[in-house]
Amino acid sequence: MKGVSMLAALGAAVRGKLADLGWGARLLLRLLAGCPQALRRFGLVRDQIHFLGNHSLSIITVSGLFVGFVLGLQGYYTLQRYGSAESLGLLVTLSLVRELGPVVTALLFAGRAGTSLTAEIGLMKAGEQLSVMEMMAVDPIDRVLAPRFVAGVVALPLLAAVFSSMGIVGGWIVGVPMIGVDGGAFWSQVQSGVDVWSDVGNGIIKSVVFGIAVTFIALLQGFESHPTPEGVSRATTRTVVMASLTVLGLDFILTALMFTV
Repeated sequence: MKGVSMLAALGAAVRGKLADLGWGARLLLRLLAGCPQALRRFGLVRDQIHFLGNHSLSIITVSGLFVGFVLGLQGYYTLQRYGSAESLGLLVTLSLVRELGPVVTALLFAGRAGTSLTAEIGLMKAGEQLSVMEMMAVDPIDRVLAPRFVAGVVALPLLAAVFSSMGIVGGWIVGVPMIGVDGGAFWSQVQSGVDVWSDVGNGIIKSVVFGIAVTFIALLQGFESHPTPEGVSRATTRTVVMASLTVLGLDFILTALMFTV
């Protein structure tokens, strides 16, 4: 009997997880289908882009600058061994636009904006604001979640571009004025070695995919959180953990698809 009860508990757990996956997939499809209607409420989307993007701009800018500093130092010491110090600009730029820019921005976005979205939606649920909308025949998914979803998908690629730009500037500051790499060689290597479509374009695609994943996870956790202070706090923690792991897993898959010859 004990074995039967354990098997039944395992089956119930698997069934519950599959039901959660099905509900999450349905919610994602509803959000994607509601994007055109959300864009009609341009004021809501604009306010959310300001909330998610502008309030995250300072940490993105400072982080990108210091990541560029580190890339400049480490890249110079490595390239100097092989007599290729003039390729420092190419190394820094490719590292940022292909990999570090989208990934680090998504991780910072999950910690800063993702938790804010989860807490906001969770508190609205705890305060029964979402229930009141349903009673007034207003769909909370279309009115609350969809504009935030669109804003997150738009904001993250813009933040990734800022991060990569500041990182390149940081690499230039370390490489040219501080170490003494020729400035013309630095920028000529960047101009000749970085392809707009295969490098920058793939980085933008990564940013958009990460924006969809991180924003969706944040909204889902907030929408499904228990309407208690403990439930909201646990939902914000799950947002950071799940979004970070999802970004790293998607990064591996996208890199394998994009840059494998």
